[in-house]
Formats: sequence, C-alpha cells, structure tokens
Amino acid sequence: MEILRRLAEAYPGSARDLCELEFADPFQLLVATILSAQCTDERVNMVTRDLFARYPSPESLAAADPEEVERIVYPTGFFRAKAANVLKVSTAVAERGGAVPLTMDELTRLPGVGRKTANVVLSVAFGEPGLPVDTHVARLSKRLGLTQSGDPVKIEAELMSWVPPEETGPLSLRLILHGRRVCKAKKPDCPSCVLADICPSATLP
Repeated sequence: MEILRRLAEAYPGSARDLCELEFADPFQLLVATILSAQCTDERVNMVTRDLFARYPSPESLAAADPEEVERIVYPTGFFRAKAANVLKVSTAVAERGGAVPLTMDELTRLPGVGRKTANVVLSVAFGEPGLPVDTHVARLSKRLGLTQSGDPVKIEAELMSWVPPEETGPLSLRLILHGRRVCKAKKPDCPSCVLADICPSATLP
C-alpha cells in the first residue's frame, strides 16, 4: 500500500530502530512503556536511566522500597499508580525467573499491562507482529481514512487485517513519529506531509 511505502521511506528502520524509548532488554522496555503513559519518551528516558542504574533487573526492582521508586518515577506523572504497577509487574516477571512473556495472552495477564504495552514489547523487543495504538496512531488512522473507529482495539484489528505482519510494529511507530513531527493534533503541517496528496483530510494552500 502506498501509505506504507511512503512512511517507510520517511522513517526507515525496524520497530527497534524507530522506538525512542531506551532499554537494555525486554523487561526494561516493559517498565519504560508502563511509565510512558501520558508522558514523553524523552522524560521517560531521563527517569529510567536513574531507575535501571539502581534496579537493573526484575528481582532488584521487585525488592525496591516503594517510596524510593515513587520518588524516581515522579517526573513521569501519576507516579503513585505507575510505581505500584512497576513494582507489581517486576514481582510477576521475577517469579517467572526474569523472563518476559512472548505472547499477547501472557503479557496482558501481567499486572498493569494492557494491549498497547504488550504490543510494544512484542514488536520492539521481540520483533513479533504487534500494532500498538496510542493517540497518534488513532488520530492518523482516522485522518487517513483507514478507520472510522475511536476504539483502540478495533483500530488495531482493522489495521492488522491489511498490514503485513512484519510491518505492524514499524507502521505503528512510523505513525507515532509522523504524528509527533508533522500530523500534529491541533495544527497538522499538511504542506510538509509525504502523504498529503493521498490523505482525505489534508488541507493544502
């Protein structure tokens, strides 16, 4: 599809290449993704550098002082809920011998892990099919006429129905990057958009 081709040219690379969260292993990506809710990747990276320097493994983070974890993750917002989720998921992964699950079903059984977070881990950490739907993906999918739904689960299913499995993760991240840099929520920069001539929502001079 032309949209896939143009976005791949504009934002080349694998899902791992395109992901702006910093991580050393699947567990660290899992934690970083939990912290990224309603927070910029840049701020999350500043926080996780400190967090993982102190607690680099599921076992060490599971045993951490909750107040100390709250203090570290405070800049990401909703710090109490996020710290609680990070501690719970660290305990769950530690009980699995430190191994992060490889399937959607198992990942979403972990405390604090929904489909979006699971899809990030599947596609970025493991290179498996997975299409995380955040606000950027939802907005651009609608503007491009790829969906009429506002439900992330329905949007994921609709996109997954025609996107090749190996392209699902990269497409999500390309839409996210395009949404951050060009197709912004309040003021899309249509004249600079590589999709403007095929986008039903484009406004050109």
